[in-house]
Amino acid sequence: MATKKTGKGPGPAPLDPKVVKKLLDLLSTDNEFRRLFKKDANAALIQAGYKPPAATKALTTGLTATATAGACLQMAAGDSIATKESIARDRAKLEQSLTSLPFGFRCPAELLSG
Repeated sequence: MATKKTGKGPGPAPLDPKVVKKLLDLLSTDNEFRRLFKKDANAALIQAGYKPPAATKALTTGLTATATAGACLQMAAGDSIATKESIARDRAKLEQSLTSLPFGFRCPAELLSG
């Protein structure tokens, strides 16, 4: 069976449960880490143990394109991160969301305040 070429690079792999646990530990306790996550989600994920995938070539364009978890979790400029207490309260739901494939190609609502 032939597969359809979309020209899009591969989506992000689900996050390793160990990385998710450390990420949520830090987001629910460490103000400096929370600032880093808001500014640069990819750097924060790497600090939590995430290993970004190597870049690959898109099937139809030949352009290098790999969606990273950090790019998908990056918060928009006007977004605010959820409180430490909210992250701790919603931890099980966040763990499920972040270890699923795909996790929505955006920051889960539980990580945003509002």
